[in-house]
Amino acid sequence: MSETTVGRRPAAPADPAAACPIAPVVDIVFSRWTTPILWCLHRFGRQRFVELHRRIPAVTPKVLTQRLRQLERDGLVVRTYHPEVPPRVEYEISDLGLSLAPLFAGLAHWAADNLDRVEDARRAYDATEHRPARRG
Repeated sequence: MSETTVGRRPAAPADPAAACPIAPVVDIVFSRWTTPILWCLHRFGRQRFVELHRRIPAVTPKVLTQRLRQLERDGLVVRTYHPEVPPRVEYEISDLGLSLAPLFAGLAHWAADNLDRVEDARRAYDATEHRPARRG
């Protein structure tokens, strides 16, 4: 070791993916509205924008449009335009999006098994005082 590195930790990687290889997946799949959109398309199949919005009423139309475009860009959703009068657009989960089903199923099982424990831990934490330790 050289004198300049003795006693020093290596610099943290600037790229989060280097520190955690699943970080890019988390960014793609677990943004605020992506998960409910993919869940609905997987569960209910091909849907028009209005149908999807009815199933996820808390999302604004603008944000739903943005997320659907990003999911289409990422290859997780297929958008089909039907040149009719009036025009019709449908969205469905792609094969790549379907490949996430085991991940979502695992998370659903984890949630069913553990969310009560998380809530218990939160209540226990909130019931105690949490102050930063004083330095003397």
